Amino acid sequence: MRTRRIFMTQSAAAASAMAFPLIGGAQPKTVKVGVLHPVTGALAYSGQQCRLGAMMAVEDINKAGGIKSLGGAKIEALLGDAQSQPQAGAAEVEKMNEAGVSAVVGAFASAICLATTQAAAKHNLPHVVDVGVADQIVERGLKNTFRFGPGYRKCAETAVANLHVLNTLAGKPARTVMIIHEESLFGTGTANLLARELPGYGYEVKEVIKHANPTRDFNNIVLRMKAVNPDIVIPANYYNEYALLVRTMQQQKVQPKAIYSVLGGAASSYKFVKEFPDAANGIIDCNHWFNPKDKRSAAMRKRVEAQGQFFSYEVFMAYTATRLLADAIERAKSADRAAIIQALENSTFSDHIMPYGQTKFINGQNTGAQPLMTQVQKNDIKVIVPREFREVEPLFPMKA
Repeated sequence: MRTRRIFMTQSAAAASAMAFPLIGGAQPKTVKVGVLHPVTGALAYSGQQCRLGAMMAVEDINKAGGIKSLGGAKIEALLGDAQSQPQAGAAEVEKMNEAGVSAVVGAFASAICLATTQAAAKHNLPHVVDVGVADQIVERGLKNTFRFGPGYRKCAETAVANLHVLNTLAGKPARTVMIIHEESLFGTGTANLLARELPGYGYEVKEVIKHANPTRDFNNIVLRMKAVNPDIVIPANYYNEYALLVRTMQQQKVQPKAIYSVLGGAASSYKFVKEFPDAANGIIDCNHWFNPKDKRSAAMRKRVEAQGQFFSYEVFMAYTATRLLADAIERAKSADRAAIIQALENSTFSDHIMPYGQTKFINGQNTGAQPLMTQVQKNDIKVIVPREFREVEPLFPMKA
């Protein structure tokens, strides 16, 4: 009996020590954050890249001491898979809400983000959008939704204005345009904006062609391109379709004066440049891009590549969006959803590698966000516009 009492006393003491460590006091609670992306299905590559970026941010935040205003509470990521479908993304938000997350970051594609932000709004759940460019995402009056990057209206307007400058400086060799876009909200919305903007600068939009996503054969579209013979081809689609379209153009020896992408899924991709250097050469893109003059950009790229991955826009956009959210939780000094929303509304986040400056949200949109213009030159991607971030002089039109 005496032995049994000693054992029970020691067991109770051990259990008490596990629950309330004697050294350093009670451990701070974690802050649960939903990390939601399409990691399976047609958009799996981009979704996996986004998840990589978000988890790198979580790792960095926790290694740096977690949320200091909450006693060093660590970020606990609850991973969700939108399966490349809006309805699946919305279902994941419901699961995350039940699990008690304080906020959600994601969900890459515009159509998915439209659904996930709406689902999150029902629960007053803060949702930071990492990539989704459709302006409808932040134009519905949802108080829980915040987008750090630019929308497709901003990107389209910037792209067309810069195209006109490049074309004018070159003596206006390009006059006709053909737009190829994927069928979802992102591609259709971008194409509609371009078709509206281009005529105002004197360009004739010869044809706008929509394709399914996914598409595995672009031969008929490229044959049509041959018949139309546009000076400029503007693709607006996701990685797989973009890469296949441009490779098919190369195979059929279709070489317009410029492939001028707006939010091109592969145009600003080191993966595309490495795998298909000849097809990528000379392509111009108006897209999300990091500040090349910030030394942290090169360090982060090296870190991603050390993991055998490519430093794509999905990675650094999701990384930065997650850091933005953590900054808001830090300033809110709370894991409460309403407090985080208020902190996001008043955010001045500037500790990032994007060419934005200080964050300022108006109706959920970061007003300082801007795309950069890049071009593939000598098997690398370089910024050409604006001048303050320029790494190389632009080449326009493309050389034969």
